[in-house]
Amino acid sequence: MKKYMPFNGLRWSRDSGSALYDIPQTAVFGRAGGALAQTKVTGTVVSQEDGEPVIGASVVVAGAARTGTVTDIDGHFSLEVPAGKKLVVSYLGMQPQTLSPSAKMLIKLKPDSKSLGEVVVTGMQHVDRRLFTGAATSINAEEAKLDGVADISRSLEGRAAGVSVQNVTGTFGTAPKIRVRGATSIYGSSKPLWVVDGVIMEDVTDVSTDDLSSGDAETLISSAIAGLNADDIESFQILKDGSATSIYGARAMAGVIVVTTKKGRAGFSKISYTGEYTMRLKPHYSEFNIMDSQEQMGVYKELKQKGWLNFSDTYRASESGVYGKMYQLMNTYDPTSGTFALENTEHAMNEYLRQAEYRNTDWFDELFSSAIQHNHSVSMSGGTDKLNFYASLSAMVDPGWYKQSKVNRYTANLNATYNISDKLSFNIITSGSYRKQRAPGTLSQTVDPVYGEVKRDFDINPYSYALNTSRTLDANTYYTRNYADFNILDELDKNYMNLDVTDVKFQGELKYKPIKGLEFSLLGAVKHSGTMQEHIVHDNSNQARAYRAMPDATVRDKNPFLYTDPDNPYALPISILPQGGIYQKTDYKMNSYDFRGTVNWNHTFDNSHIVNLFGGMEVSDISRNKNFFNGWGMQYTKGEIPFYTYQFFKKSIESGTDYYTLSNTFSRTAAFFANATYSYKGRYVINGTYRYEGTNRLGKSRSARWLPTWNVSGAWNMHEESFFENLRPTLSHLTLKASYSLTGDPGPTNVSNAAAVLKSYKPYRPFASIQESGMDWSDLGNDELTYEKKHELNLGFDAGFFNNRINFALDWYTRNNYDLIGLIRTTGAGGQIEKLANVASMKSHGVEFTLSTKNIQTKDFSWTTDFIFSYSKTKVTDLQTNSKVIDLVSGTGFALEGYPVRGLFSYKFNGLSDKGYPVITDQNGNVTSSGEDIDFQSQNLDNLVYEGPSDPTTTGSFGNIFKYKNFRLNVFITYSFGNVVRLDPVFKEKYTDLTAMPKEFKNRFVQAGDENITDIPVILTNAQVTRDNYLKTLYNAYNYSTARVAKGDFIRMKEISLSYDFPKAWLEPLKLSDLSLKLQATNLFLIYADDKLNGQDPEFFRSGGVAAPMPKQFTLTLRLGI
Repeated sequence: MKKYMPFNGLRWSRDSGSALYDIPQTAVFGRAGGALAQTKVTGTVVSQEDGEPVIGASVVVAGAARTGTVTDIDGHFSLEVPAGKKLVVSYLGMQPQTLSPSAKMLIKLKPDSKSLGEVVVTGMQHVDRRLFTGAATSINAEEAKLDGVADISRSLEGRAAGVSVQNVTGTFGTAPKIRVRGATSIYGSSKPLWVVDGVIMEDVTDVSTDDLSSGDAETLISSAIAGLNADDIESFQILKDGSATSIYGARAMAGVIVVTTKKGRAGFSKISYTGEYTMRLKPHYSEFNIMDSQEQMGVYKELKQKGWLNFSDTYRASESGVYGKMYQLMNTYDPTSGTFALENTEHAMNEYLRQAEYRNTDWFDELFSSAIQHNHSVSMSGGTDKLNFYASLSAMVDPGWYKQSKVNRYTANLNATYNISDKLSFNIITSGSYRKQRAPGTLSQTVDPVYGEVKRDFDINPYSYALNTSRTLDANTYYTRNYADFNILDELDKNYMNLDVTDVKFQGELKYKPIKGLEFSLLGAVKHSGTMQEHIVHDNSNQARAYRAMPDATVRDKNPFLYTDPDNPYALPISILPQGGIYQKTDYKMNSYDFRGTVNWNHTFDNSHIVNLFGGMEVSDISRNKNFFNGWGMQYTKGEIPFYTYQFFKKSIESGTDYYTLSNTFSRTAAFFANATYSYKGRYVINGTYRYEGTNRLGKSRSARWLPTWNVSGAWNMHEESFFENLRPTLSHLTLKASYSLTGDPGPTNVSNAAAVLKSYKPYRPFASIQESGMDWSDLGNDELTYEKKHELNLGFDAGFFNNRINFALDWYTRNNYDLIGLIRTTGAGGQIEKLANVASMKSHGVEFTLSTKNIQTKDFSWTTDFIFSYSKTKVTDLQTNSKVIDLVSGTGFALEGYPVRGLFSYKFNGLSDKGYPVITDQNGNVTSSGEDIDFQSQNLDNLVYEGPSDPTTTGSFGNIFKYKNFRLNVFITYSFGNVVRLDPVFKEKYTDLTAMPKEFKNRFVQAGDENITDIPVILTNAQVTRDNYLKTLYNAYNYSTARVAKGDFIRMKEISLSYDFPKAWLEPLKLSDLSLKLQATNLFLIYADDKLNGQDPEFFRSGGVAAPMPKQFTLTLRLGI
């Protein structure tokens, strides 16, 4: 992180252009006199990086440091220069230049990595770091960029203290789980606010943080910034404490991430190309503890001995693999040859099973690909004093890491600024993206609270399939699933999802500077996001055939996808999908309008007192539309003509499901804000912010709908004191800062009961023919429903040592979150016993620091190190709950008073019984090995064991960059500690010959006495399961017991990259300005993880659906400029 440091005795403020100089009283600015002839020189100082004017740059006469000036808000200067003298131009954080004076000079200053100084971009203001009193981290997008990873949010992992990025899924379009200083809400999302070029980016649909790992199709559009091209990004600014985020008030409780895109540079033209070619490695079974085919067949033999996998049950089973196929072949008669497909002899069966035993199918090889993903980006930038622009086009072509995962994304961007006059300018930014994506067909995840099972019907996720499916199966053979023929390769071809995602944004900003130091700004933005999501289930897919699978009476009576007419007591099950497949379509649309007007005034009084005043107002309007259609009986192979029966609609009526839905929501906000900063000679800084905001989402009363938020903060730049000179160079700079603030958030979007919510419903009637519509109180009104709020105290300091070769930043904070949305029990008036209201609270605290060192710095070689550490802990202090056991033991757990905002709990495991059954302490505190005593729906939570938080408490990174001449080697390590994860629920009361088992089964209970040496429960016999229907509940309780929890700690080799910049002398004959090659390895391996994980990624939740982990990959990047 860069810091401010004084330079050459001149001091200044870049905050919107005020210039402050503090030099000896005898100094003379623009002095003329003496015998020397003098020439008036004018010019402009800009940054070579972005062409922006450098405000407050020092322009002095060489050898006469007392004769000089500083640039104004537009980077302009004017100075009388004695004949024969040169000018020295310098600015904090940039390399000084010594130049001969000339008329209308244009001076471009290069960044100086040895100096520490920067402007903090809040999205509304550009604030000099010296006058900034909050906690914020600036990230150079080019340095943080992960080549080959298109989603820019994932590049933030390990880059800023206090920011946790968990890749709970790596599929493109899904958002990582990002926390800025931990969670801030219980039922809300705790997602940071994304601001791109001053405009807030909204999600087209709200996916909660907990649901990001669900694998549901909706997660594919959970990232609001998936349409941004990483090569268009200039920088990220992460605003963390209330002082930094207070200008956003009631939207900023969870932090703000400000994205600034690239602009053109005046007097500089360039065409750039970036090409990325990425190869992702296929997963390998050596990374996991999955049984090979020989080991698996050994377990199958035991299953057969225990009454499973027999002919009568397996031949008609809903799921069957090798044994089921063998029995089907034995029962398949060929009338032409007069023989069966497989002889019913012991020799023939053993030969068939022996082939399966040595098959060892590599499902990763069958389902995954190392095909090259390529990403191309072309940009053009340039400018004059009147106009500068940046334009780009990009195309990402991803053939897919696994089957049915291909993505094509195209983006376009234009950023242009036209200086109408010296006082008036207009900036226009237009951007658009289009994404066409395919994903495996999936239904939403469901929870069975009776048996304690999280499941997903018809799941064909390739990653989950490879880990859960027996390696004895042949990849080209059809087996049985859902009572119908099933082959994963065929099913992926016939059951998939199409996504078409369009994002368009148009924004314009007019700036007017009537007098020096005063600026008016008017910004308007229009955004549109649209997503069409189709789920295609072809006629002959397994999912479609499951709805008509009834080859005999046994299957007909067992198949849960058939329909039995409740009006006819003698009715037999029938198919509601006798022909065709399924076509489901979901459309999401969002239109938003943002308008903001601001005024900024800054002035320096008596060369000592810096005053900056900023204020304005903004309004926004967001409308969202979602509609769903369930097209039943679509005959894809017969002209795409629907074929449906009335029983489908009859069943829908009886089950209360809709075959189409429509939802419209409207959100409007208005806000007024003001910020004032005062600084005395840049040494002491006082800052205050006030914002008054209202939204239609909350209660009727003014106190509920409108919220005043504020911040009071201060800083002491000790290095500006005269006594500090005695401490140099050991201590280069030192800033102390403190802030106290109130910020807020409107709360979860699903809590909207400011007024009573009335909805139509269909009352239950015994017959579908007498249905009628009714009106129901969905939610009682809560006139006082208001914002969730947070008080935060932040204390910090920044220091540099030994001419800033060592830089250290430390922040400590404590937070009190109150008026959080929580559950409250009522007297039952109005028919509602429980409702959500502002009744919960939580506290959190943490510490974060960044250490940056320049270990070696020579002409040809340098070595720099960055170490980032963050610690954050939350505790719920007030919360009534209606949570059930299943809510706390599954997934990421949930909140309980006295515990973190997300805590994982377990049943206590007490070993195995002498029969090999798990022995569990149930919800009532009784030690039992009977599933009948286990109640996943119980609200008695006192006897559960708290395992730990689901979110890490400690995160950070350790990075080293080595440079030798034109070579650059980057080694970047990330780490995370303090959380726990639930191991995959692989233990069941019964198994099929489709199932793959972990190698832990080799240590399973086999005979009495084994309970003393193993914790792996016995494989049950068919007779045991038939006699005891609660064994399923018992084994699921074991999956959610203390035996099935691991630490989520890890240390990951995130990036190793080597790049080479070709010498300028080589490029000049080719008419190239720059050329570089870079080879980068990403997510290469885990340096440390809990042994109990056995290959399970500690960040990734194996939930199926569309979820997949971040792959290990290699990327070759070519960059060139003309």
